[in-house]
Amino acid sequence: MGDFHAILDSDVYLSRDWADDPERREKAHIPPEAMYRKKADIALDQVRLALANGIRVQAWTFDEWYGRDRAFLRELEGLGQSYVGEIPSNFTVWLKEPRVLTRPRPQDLRKRGGKKRFPRLARQNLPACEVRNLVKHSKIFRRQKWQKFRVKDGEKGPIVWEVKHAPCYIPDKRGLPGPRHTLIVARNVLDPNEVKYFVCDRPVNTGVASLKWMMWVAFARWPIEECFKRAKNELGMDHFEVRGWRSIHRHFYITQLSHLFCSREHQRLRKKNDRDCVSHGRASPGRSVRVVRGSVPAASGAPQEVRGGRRANRLLPAPQPAGEEVSHEDDQATPSRHGRQARPTPVVRTPELVGYVAL
Repeated sequence: MGDFHAILDSDVYLSRDWADDPERREKAHIPPEAMYRKKADIALDQVRLALANGIRVQAWTFDEWYGRDRAFLRELEGLGQSYVGEIPSNFTVWLKEPRVLTRPRPQDLRKRGGKKRFPRLARQNLPACEVRNLVKHSKIFRRQKWQKFRVKDGEKGPIVWEVKHAPCYIPDKRGLPGPRHTLIVARNVLDPNEVKYFVCDRPVNTGVASLKWMMWVAFARWPIEECFKRAKNELGMDHFEVRGWRSIHRHFYITQLSHLFCSREHQRLRKKNDRDCVSHGRASPGRSVRVVRGSVPAASGAPQEVRGGRRANRLLPAPQPAGEEVSHEDDQATPSRHGRQARPTPVVRTPELVGYVAL
């Protein structure tokens, strides 16, 4: 199931101009419960909907548009979800856990003035710094050597990135350090000026969250682009001329079901072709050579290959059985805070499923 990709859910982004315009809402038949929501809030509702429908993932990944929203990251962690997402270069973290005062010191009690709130940061702590400056000036990063990872094989050959990493602490809404995270800096080998920053909610090399696994999740957004590309070019996902609320949703649902069907048929035919024996030109009559898809092992000294779908890398303790479908009759609808119901999504449950967020 590692090569199976499908779109789990979709939603319509209702801009503030549309949400606050009664005339537009009436013409488009927009229901009263549909209100303006940030894209990050829409993504969180989709995650909750997936969890309500029994979807279990290794980790969620997203681009820096979502990574810059700290409330989005905190909410994902509050839902018990792991993630490896891209963050902007001005994202601020600490590389060393700052000291936190939980109660006033004796000398503080003798001072006059207003009472200070606790817990609070000690004065000796350095402020959280932007990740782009940490990479250039921090000793932790400057002393590290770049590790090469082969992300995937592109049309023009293997795509290789160099990586450095360090533990980090993200300020919460009170300005205090949160749990230990991992900051990853990746640089394109062919273009060193192309630098990406990622954050993972797990410390590296603890449990199953290895750096290799983090890199695989971080650069696993290409199936999302491929799904949307096929849905638009071959199934007409963006070929609609309607402005009604129900019509647009109905078009998206039909497109996603069609994409699911095509993806499952594509996988079934690939498995069938893999089992077939292909005659080899040099083989004697009556003999055949079995063609097996797979990657060629890298030579000694080559960059590490980032691969996923390994059982040892599962983060959640209770994987779903492979090949079990979510039935429309078996799943009960669960209401959400925005009036949507947790409708049964026709997807294939698999322990190797990876979650993606992209709008």
